[in-house]
Amino acid sequence: MTMAQIIKGDCFRVLDEGIHADLGRAIIVTDPPFNVGYHYHEYSDALKPDEYMKMLSSLFDYGIPVVMVNYPETLYRLSAFTGRVPERVVSWVYPSNTGRQHRDIAFYGIRPDFRKVTQPYKTPNDKRIRKLIEKGSTGSRIYDWWQVNQVKNVSREKTGHPCQMPLEVMTNIIGILPDDAVIIDPYAGSGTTLVAAERMGRESIGIEIDETYVDIITERLKKEDEKDR
Repeated sequence: MTMAQIIKGDCFRVLDEGIHADLGRAIIVTDPPFNVGYHYHEYSDALKPDEYMKMLSSLFDYGIPVVMVNYPETLYRLSAFTGRVPERVVSWVYPSNTGRQHRDIAFYGIRPDFRKVTQPYKTPNDKRIRKLIEKGSTGSRIYDWWQVNQVKNVSREKTGHPCQMPLEVMTNIIGILPDDAVIIDPYAGSGTTLVAAERMGRESIGIEIDETYVDIITERLKKEDEKDR
């Protein structure tokens, strides 16, 4: 049975009215619209700069930590606009044929624990590393620089959403947060945050205004539930 809850509606209206979750354990984890003109059905991705900053800054109104994926320049402007400085920042780097090759992940009000997620050793033949492997170690802690391919049209995990987050990125993010965290994604989109949380046995809530994307999320979570049976 899925641990994810999907709520259709405007995220701020839903959050203002209250959700059934332990907000003492809640963390907002989201990649909001980037305001770069993507075509969404129910949302204009071309707000005026101040309107966009006000929208992003409203995520801090609920008194819970916020983890946000966005372009570096946007996160810098957000810190200047709100006076909030992230506890840590991770760079997500991806090879592509576009002028932008990376986005950042900012942790506001929460300090991630990079020891909770491991990666393969980069120098497995080093004497010290070989000794660690012989003792059962499977890798080193994850760093603050992640090279993960974007979800492209030919990607196996691709859905009908125009700006889909890679599952590996969201899995890494959730993995370095507290194990008992309730993950809330106000811009659920294709549902990658919820799928990652589901695979890790975490409680999650996704809010999405577009019925088409709600259907995509529902189908993805249904497939995850069927895998567990």
